[in-house]
Amino acid sequence: MTKILVVVESPAKAKTIGKFLGKKYTVKASMGHVRDLPKSQFGVDINNEFFVKYITIRGKGELLKELKSSAQKSDKVLLATDPDREGEAIAWHLQDLLKIPLQERCRIEFNEITKKAITEAVKKPRKIDINRVEAQQARRVLDRIVGYNLSPLLWRKIRKGLSAGRVQSVVVRLICDREEEINNFVSEEYWSLTAKLKKDKVPFEAKLYKIADEKAELTNGEQVDRIIKNIARQPFLVETVKKRQQKKNPAQPFITSSLQQEAYRKLNYTAKKTMAIAQQLYEGLDLSKNEGTVGLISYIRTDSTRISEEAQKEAREYIEEKYGKEYVPENPHAYTSKGKIQNAHECVRPTVIERTPESVKPFVTNEQYKLYKLIWERFIASQMTAAVVDVTTADIKVLEYTFRAAGSVVVFPGYTKIYIEGKDNKDKEEEGLLPALVEGEALKLDKLEPKQHFTQPPPRYTEATLIKTLEEKGIGRPSTYAPILDTIITRGYVIRKQKQYSPTELGCLVVDLLKRYFLDIIDSEFTANMEDKLDSIEEGEDNWKQVLQQFYEPFTVELQVADKEIEQIEVVDEVTDEKCERCGRNMVIKHGRYGKFLACPGFPECRNTKPLLDNTGIECPKCKTGKIITRSSKKGRKFYGCSQYPQCDFVSWDEPASGECPECKSYLVIKRSGKAGDQVVCSDKKCKYQKKLENDSEES
Repeated sequence: MTKILVVVESPAKAKTIGKFLGKKYTVKASMGHVRDLPKSQFGVDINNEFFVKYITIRGKGELLKELKSSAQKSDKVLLATDPDREGEAIAWHLQDLLKIPLQERCRIEFNEITKKAITEAVKKPRKIDINRVEAQQARRVLDRIVGYNLSPLLWRKIRKGLSAGRVQSVVVRLICDREEEINNFVSEEYWSLTAKLKKDKVPFEAKLYKIADEKAELTNGEQVDRIIKNIARQPFLVETVKKRQQKKNPAQPFITSSLQQEAYRKLNYTAKKTMAIAQQLYEGLDLSKNEGTVGLISYIRTDSTRISEEAQKEAREYIEEKYGKEYVPENPHAYTSKGKIQNAHECVRPTVIERTPESVKPFVTNEQYKLYKLIWERFIASQMTAAVVDVTTADIKVLEYTFRAAGSVVVFPGYTKIYIEGKDNKDKEEEGLLPALVEGEALKLDKLEPKQHFTQPPPRYTEATLIKTLEEKGIGRPSTYAPILDTIITRGYVIRKQKQYSPTELGCLVVDLLKRYFLDIIDSEFTANMEDKLDSIEEGEDNWKQVLQQFYEPFTVELQVADKEIEQIEVVDEVTDEKCERCGRNMVIKHGRYGKFLACPGFPECRNTKPLLDNTGIECPKCKTGKIITRSSKKGRKFYGCSQYPQCDFVSWDEPASGECPECKSYLVIKRSGKAGDQVVCSDKKCKYQKKLENDSEES
């Protein structure tokens, strides 16, 4: 019997695939990359046509020995790494290490881990796509050139431990530029005037829209007072009533970036958490004795909204059976993706439509269920008919002033029956219902409500809005967003507070320096163009060595100028109120490889250091003397405890809020929710007290 070795990347995937294939197949995992550039050396010979020196990753020796042994015992080896550039590169390294001939059809790929997809894939092996490999190699070398040249420069000129990256630095610049916009913003006063009206005891609102056929611009309270005085006793007459029917189409199915954004908005999951859970859903979970381990969703690293005909047909049949024929569009929706995409992939979708979220709920964790439900509902909604809404707009005249009222009513729910896309801006008012208005009729005025406003600066980025911006500008790839956001926080370039990103003084300093000497590296358009170049390499339109040469030549000139002109920059450590218990000096905040910590400025005479605790300023509800501080568990999960520990053992997974419950006197906590906004709730689960968190700046 022919023996076939199948090599995948992860043990979870190996376990799932192994159950689908027969006895002649052996499935083993490479545990991701097996070779990479050396960490202690540059690893790229610039003068020898960018020859790349790869070494076996430390700790992979025994694994490779086992893979080689299995390959020698097998009649054929199939490389089933992920269906993207990185997966192609891993397969290329494995081909070389396992001594598989270059022309061998040894590469298989699949978009989902289902029995049908796997059994079809093993029948259609192909050669390694060298264009994909070279595109990934070019990216890796580009990042190495930038990182291994800029980072030492920052070490020499500012301080040790800093880093710069081809994409990372652009992301920090976006956050710094937004902060500069906020700081330079000059707020302007403006007013609105709302008429609270009634018809047949049905209340509704109309806002001042025009003054003498010109758009109403109210700039001060005196102007508003004059208008109120003029119209207070005048009749409000309906001038025009316009009705129109509006169709609202469903959002397209998820790609990697939109999944990260929506999981943040609706589930409060970071990009890192979303991708970790999605990977579990993709690789396979054990659902039952009958079904066994199966992959629940298709491949998660994709920028394509393409849907296979089979999946589309399955969705349409399910929708018709579950919701009725009127919910199935006459022609399937066609979604287009922006820019160059790897269209061999599909969107992120459930592998089997009949496998509903409720049916898998007993077999998965709560977090897995929530994310699967989000993906399942989004995909089903994307295949449903549009929602139909009747929109009514009424202009109401009083003297020379026109007030406008708008209302809408859903005629047919369509896709909204199961899914409504989340919003980044929750402050936008929803249109309510209007009574039946007739042109020429008089309306009863209850009161006029003036309101003062001030123009607001652009909001700081949240994770969702930052990912959305990176995607729109074509910066990086969605699969890299999560590690990049982690890196810029770890390096101390930005902080995340109340879910919003703000730059640190160090971050602004590094960005300013890079702007002065490496304008291309820090430019979002240049970075996006480089992504296009990598796409062109993959498509065989560009030579990877020429692309690297075109980048490297001007970069080395900039590097030499910067090294010569930049003087040593001293970053003054931030002084805290914390006293050193050994010598009495005020401790300062230092940055290490694992983040910030407190250190005595008397070094080397005094070497005292201790962890930097994030003080929330909230009084401990148990001992009443300590303050609540943020801590991390051994697994990295954030929790809250008393600063007087171990004397006080108060701990909470939820962030405590100030004050106590007005109903039961228990302490209050903040529940952060992507759907309803942040809430202050009672910590006693038996008590149902809750209220909206004031000054909530969760979303922007």
